Amino acid sequence: MPGEVLSQLGNNSNASDLCLAESQHVSITILLCLVFFIGFLLNTFSLWVFCCRLPCWTSGTTLQFHLALSDAIATPVTPMMAVYFAMGNNWPFGQFLCQLKIALLSSHFYGSTIFLTLISIHRYVAVVHFNRSSCIKRKEFVRKLCAGVWSLLLIQALIFAFTLPTTTEGKNKQCLSIHQTKLTESYFVINFILFIFGFLLPFFVSAACYSRLANTLTRLNISTAKGLKVKVKSQRMIGVCLVIFALCFLPLNVVRTVGVILKKYYPQQCHLLLQFETAYYATWIFAGVNSCLDPLLYYFGSQNFRDTFQSFRKGQVDIQNRSDSEMTGNF
Repeated sequence: MPGEVLSQLGNNSNASDLCLAESQHVSITILLCLVFFIGFLLNTFSLWVFCCRLPCWTSGTTLQFHLALSDAIATPVTPMMAVYFAMGNNWPFGQFLCQLKIALLSSHFYGSTIFLTLISIHRYVAVVHFNRSSCIKRKEFVRKLCAGVWSLLLIQALIFAFTLPTTTEGKNKQCLSIHQTKLTESYFVINFILFIFGFLLPFFVSAACYSRLANTLTRLNISTAKGLKVKVKSQRMIGVCLVIFALCFLPLNVVRTVGVILKKYYPQQCHLLLQFETAYYATWIFAGVNSCLDPLLYYFGSQNFRDTFQSFRKGQVDIQNRSDSEMTGNF
């Protein structure tokens, strides 16, 4: 009887050892690069508008700028991830760049959720309590608040980066992978910290703010142009923010949570683990869409940003018209 138990344990251990990373489909790499490249272009344009075309920032503009900055810092990770997938989930860049990747990704994903939540709170206060003074309406307070958020993101990025080093699994170097057996406990604990404080808490705060805001909008007087404008802008911001949470961050957090639970309690289920690994990387694509949707918040939330964007488009149209006119004249 003891021999049978030991034999079964040995088989389970071997089964667990066989759960090694497999090459991901090329479509994941292509879509990941495409989404982050589009997000890079949109956020570069947004940062240019904030820095070069908006001389006077409000408290809301400050929050939007820091959201764009948190989106932009994920860009250096994309080429490394593309190479990682192309080499069959083998990390060739060494320990430091793996830690840098973890630091940038964690700051990007959870910086975005925090700044989205602060934008939700700001919008709620600005519309529901428009006639009351509030610290979130003051630029100096918001600047200090953003500095505090970045300090918090830096601390958690350093903790996660040093807690999750590269490991050798089989013949491959692994970086931020569910197959790093020695780090199973670390992934399990870190995941639930991020799931609760990095996703659930910001989501519920944002949902509460926007539900109160939506309730206020039903009573808003839209007979005036100003009232109608505030209502339409707020409704669009509510829609975009909730879509970002539901489409971009919910799948990532749910799939990762199921994955770490499977790895901890059912490590012998290799086929299922490999499926969840693929699903997890696919959710990165949805998470990357966040960088493409956030500029809509700037467009709907800032009249100055909207005016700059429209003038930019008008300038492009004027240039094209002049070019067409010159070509016609030559003929």
